[in-house]
Amino acid sequence: MQGVAMTDDAITIKAGVRLRTALILAILADALQVIIFPLFVAGAGSPADDLLDLGMGGILTYLLGWHWEFLPSFLAKLVPGVDLVPLWTLAVANVYRKSRRDVIASEAVRQEDRP
Repeated sequence: MQGVAMTDDAITIKAGVRLRTALILAILADALQVIIFPLFVAGAGSPADDLLDLGMGGILTYLLGWHWEFLPSFLAKLVPGVDLVPLWTLAVANVYRKSRRDVIASEAVRQEDRP
């Protein structure tokens, strides 16, 4: 799979097409939920909001793999007022940040193991 590097038991995400696509989709979904939906759809409990969250969870899992950061983003949308925070964008950014941290840590371990 292009854009994903696998080590012994960790999956790291390279800043490639999948990550950029996930970030763009997350930004668009958050913009829809924060700016557009409140103008046309009645409240955060609307079916359109729920369908968008369900779709984003599936798409981001397909693009980046399963990460625990997606679960709070999905569940927090059920709390009134929290749905105004761009949680999908923050989740994708956090997945990338953790992925980069894991890459740096694994490279440091490899450097230490060399004779």
